[in-house]
Amino acid sequence: MLYILLVIVMRLMGKRQIGQLQPFELVITIVIAELAVLPMNNLGIPITNGVIGILMLMAAEVFISLLVLKSERVRALVCGTPTMLINNGRLLPEAMQRLRVNLNDLLEQLRSKEYPNVSDIAFAVLENNGALSVIPKADAQPPTARDLGRTVTQPLFPVTLIVDGNVNLKNLKLAGIGVDTLIAQARLQQIPDIRDVFFAQLTTRGQIDWHLRGEGDS
Repeated sequence: MLYILLVIVMRLMGKRQIGQLQPFELVITIVIAELAVLPMNNLGIPITNGVIGILMLMAAEVFISLLVLKSERVRALVCGTPTMLINNGRLLPEAMQRLRVNLNDLLEQLRSKEYPNVSDIAFAVLENNGALSVIPKADAQPPTARDLGRTVTQPLFPVTLIVDGNVNLKNLKLAGIGVDTLIAQARLQQIPDIRDVFFAQLTTRGQIDWHLRGEGDS
């Protein structure tokens, strides 16, 4: 029962990953986990105690989330504000010291984003959830199609059509493709039976990408 309740509560609380949680969301998540464990470890504690506590915390999380959504002042108080660590290629030691950010960790995060040189960074901002957002200088950015004056076709949303030989009719309709058309496209790729398809996807380019069973086997 507690497991089902936890799944429902976590779904109602949203889809953020652990690294994307705001501080108050992380605290509530940890406390909810503790409340669920207590009745399991101690049979003398009624299971209803854990259920009531979890539901109360979920209500508190929803209430605080609504306040944060509606009020800029509450958002700054509960979640904090983003802090700039690099400004026009120059480190800001005071901000780093205030947030207790280690220089080596900052450089590691920059390298992981493929910016080894601090001087190439226009702005680096530590977000409320601990993620580092980087805006490179104009001369350090790779050229885009717009910069090169090229006309490009906007990408489509990729849609999964077949998984393990089973056609997803809902996604097929979403992609605007009929079953007959899908079968015809498969035969053009020398695939007589779509049940032999392990995975098929309508790509961002509007083409169907086919993967047959056993293609990667040696």
